[in-house]
Amino acid sequence: MQEHNKVNTFILGFFIFLGLSTLGYLLANAAIAVKEYERTVTAKGLSEREYPADIIIWPIQFTQSSNDLTQLYNSVDASSLKIKQFLQTKGINEKEISFSSPVITDKSAQQYGEAKAEFRYAAMQTVTVYSDNIKGVREIMNALSELGKSGIAFTGNNYPSQTEYIFTRLNEVKPEMIEEATKQAREVAQKFAADSQSKLGKIKKAAQGQFSISARDQNNPHIKQVRVVSTVEYYLSD
Repeated sequence: MQEHNKVNTFILGFFIFLGLSTLGYLLANAAIAVKEYERTVTAKGLSEREYPADIIIWPIQFTQSSNDLTQLYNSVDASSLKIKQFLQTKGINEKEISFSSPVITDKSAQQYGEAKAEFRYAAMQTVTVYSDNIKGVREIMNALSELGKSGIAFTGNNYPSQTEYIFTRLNEVKPEMIEEATKQAREVAQKFAADSQSKLGKIKKAAQGQFSISARDQNNPHIKQVRVVSTVEYYLSD
């Protein structure tokens, strides 16, 4: 009986030893695999394209002065109507034209010891064109001097009067640009892997940068430069 217990104990010990040895082997291999996966390379890919803007916002500002407030308002209304009619004859739809309330300044209330102004009241009015016909509106902008000759004093040196060009089709171009940026990042990572005598593995993590939209240059604000950078981290293996 005692001899039988010794045999059982030996067999049990053998299997425990075998199990621990197998577990140790598996853990060692797992540790080696984890260590290999710690080798990574991070690459950036750029996608940059040019597109024409599809919306133009053109604020047309003008000023007028008078000593009679009622006369000033009437004059502003008349000039606004003249501008509207001019735009419509040039092909601008009435729905694309809007008017802001005129800003009236009482110069007599702003005279701090200075000489009295010739006209007490000054008005600034803005007529805004919002259109998708960018080419047509840009042509009209060059013809605005025709109205200036009729006695309307236009202003164009301040920020609110600057023309704005908008690109609204970003969602349409996003997928292709992201694909292009990601592909470029992979090409960069593959070149690094080849130079380091490694193999490029799966993606560990990826981050898409924000899209930026800017004018191509100061002379062509209606042409937009769309840009995105993707950052991708890959595993490396021997």
